[in-house]
Amino acid sequence: MYYLNDGNIREIGIDWTALRDLIEQTLQLAGTPEIVQPLKPYLRYGDPSNRIIAMPAYVGGATASSGIKWIASFPGNLSAGIPRAHSVIILNEPDTGVPVAVINGALVSQLRTAAVSAAMLRSYMVLGRRERYRVGIVGWGLIGRRQFEMLTSLHGDVIETIRLFDSRGIDPSTINAAWRNRTIVASDWREAYRGADIVITCTAATERYIDEPPTPGAILLNVSLRDYMPIAVCGNKTTVVDNWQEVCRENTDIELLHRESGLSEGDALTLREAVLDGALRHCPASAPVFFNPMGMAAFDIAVAAHYLKESNRLGIGNRLDD
Repeated sequence: MYYLNDGNIREIGIDWTALRDLIEQTLQLAGTPEIVQPLKPYLRYGDPSNRIIAMPAYVGGATASSGIKWIASFPGNLSAGIPRAHSVIILNEPDTGVPVAVINGALVSQLRTAAVSAAMLRSYMVLGRRERYRVGIVGWGLIGRRQFEMLTSLHGDVIETIRLFDSRGIDPSTINAAWRNRTIVASDWREAYRGADIVITCTAATERYIDEPPTPGAILLNVSLRDYMPIAVCGNKTTVVDNWQEVCRENTDIELLHRESGLSEGDALTLREAVLDGALRHCPASAPVFFNPMGMAAFDIAVAAHYLKESNRLGIGNRLDD
């Protein structure tokens, strides 16, 4: 049995192209017996804003792994200087159930989240709606920074400017030096949002605040899921979800649109349809793409299994004694 931590993952390295391709390969198994992932249960106690989520899944194909991610999200940690999210992934040998690895740390979750955004972005970029893209990122925690890293790595050649906003302020030294001349620290969320062709929300907001429509034809990567008031996205013709049953609950923007505006599962595209079937090509060019990824456990298991294979190949990590 192997143990990996964030340091081991960094030592193995981050290949955004490979991670994006892995998400797309996993999507190809969606809807078949090669992916099994029950609805995630949420454990809550004490402060209702805190939650610990169990995310079990089996992924067949080349991944051939099963396991579970156990992820805690405690927003109040931020005021105490502690990261909001902490997680551990346990991988099992799929034929015997024998545990084969423990991966401790938030980095795999961050990479999975950004890699899913990367897959969605590729399906959007092939539409060619712009020659150059203006980016707005709201929320500059670990997730926001990882999205920045993915975006600049894969699409840096077509990015004109990036505007960042975080309600807690942004230290300029946390911005990649190679990008500081094209990155602007905004004074409020509107400055980052208005005119942006790519909007990424990565906040721990307790109340929705985005109350105006986005740029026509933009893509909204709603990573934090609870930032948009219905008035901003009501009637949008291109809503994309990773899994409707997962995302239409837990007070997400999708659930609110379902309750207040009648948005139904049939009104939304799936991530598989957008990424593998080219469904965005049939949507109006002026319609913003509103992507809401609740997070599929299969993606976490696939990314974790990838790093376990790489750790074995490179001899990185710690083998635990029986």
